[in-house]
Amino acid sequence: MSEAAALSSGKGHHDENFPVASFLIAPQHRAPVLAFYRFVRTADDVADNPHAPPDEKLRLLEDMRLSLMGAGDASPEGVALRRILEERKLTTDHAADLLEAFRRDVTKLRYADWGELMDYCRYSAMPVGRYVLDVHGESRETWPLNDALCAALQVINHLQDCGKDYRALDRVYLPLDTMGKHGTDPSALAVDAATPALKAVIAELAAQNAELLKTSAAFAGRIKDLRLGLEVAIIQRFAEDLNTKLLTRDPLCQPVHHRKSSPEVDAVRRKAEGSSFYSAMRLMPKSGREAMYAIYAFCRIVDDIADDGEGTRVERLAALDEWRDDLRSLYVGGRGGRAAFLRGVVETYKPRLEDFLA
Repeated sequence: MSEAAALSSGKGHHDENFPVASFLIAPQHRAPVLAFYRFVRTADDVADNPHAPPDEKLRLLEDMRLSLMGAGDASPEGVALRRILEERKLTTDHAADLLEAFRRDVTKLRYADWGELMDYCRYSAMPVGRYVLDVHGESRETWPLNDALCAALQVINHLQDCGKDYRALDRVYLPLDTMGKHGTDPSALAVDAATPALKAVIAELAAQNAELLKTSAAFAGRIKDLRLGLEVAIIQRFAEDLNTKLLTRDPLCQPVHHRKSSPEVDAVRRKAEGSSFYSAMRLMPKSGREAMYAIYAFCRIVDDIADDGEGTRVERLAALDEWRDDLRSLYVGGRGGRAAFLRGVVETYKPRLEDFLA
């Protein structure tokens, strides 16, 4: 175990508030996304460790940077990411930018205004989406929309965890000028419930954040990769819901997260249960939600066929061919075989057969 990994929080990609390398990400892209996530998660845990002294944190982050750049090998996570980046001919810039954010987490505990906070988000959040877009070969013209969504997600996280960040790390991301405007200061974060003044600060920042989400609303539609576009659309809706909650809830004493999925679901919904998307899909209008459950179930089933470690290659290809036949049957008015549960989706929303076959 590396020195940096020894400071691990134990948190994995399934524990994040928003999906990471979810099932909707195409298989060929999951390895570089997960390698990036492991690198970032390790660096984040270093910066957030409440016991390690600042000098040690900065040294470990520098070891990670040198390993990423090929000037050292002290960080296995840095070496692993560097190799994948070299394979895929991807830049190290996004990972290096995130390391700068983590350095700031160690050395900068207060933010004067919204502009300073957005500059922090430029390093702490925007590179994540930019990296995923690069992995998928998307146009960099989408970056401004990505940046708005990633910054909004970061602000939501800061508001959700404002009390915990202050009590555990003496770290305050709420801009000091906004706190001063409402007659309060960081000490208000030390108690178990927000004062009216602190609630006003959180509501104002959530309202400002809503403007970022308005900007990012067009993002999913600008993404060429169908699966990535769907993931971004769900994250957008997820973020909008959480941000709306923050307009009225007190994150010091009220949960501002989505509840876990209910076990009382039918067979199609059970295919989606346990995924990072189950809660997000529940936010959709009922008709769209039911359609998404069905589509997700289809995706999960055929992905499991492809990944089946017991079936032979010939058996797996035959099973996928049977699904193709059932889908074609459904689209010409037949019974649809095992694809019959998609009938309502096909009749109501008219998705293209070509997309299911793809």
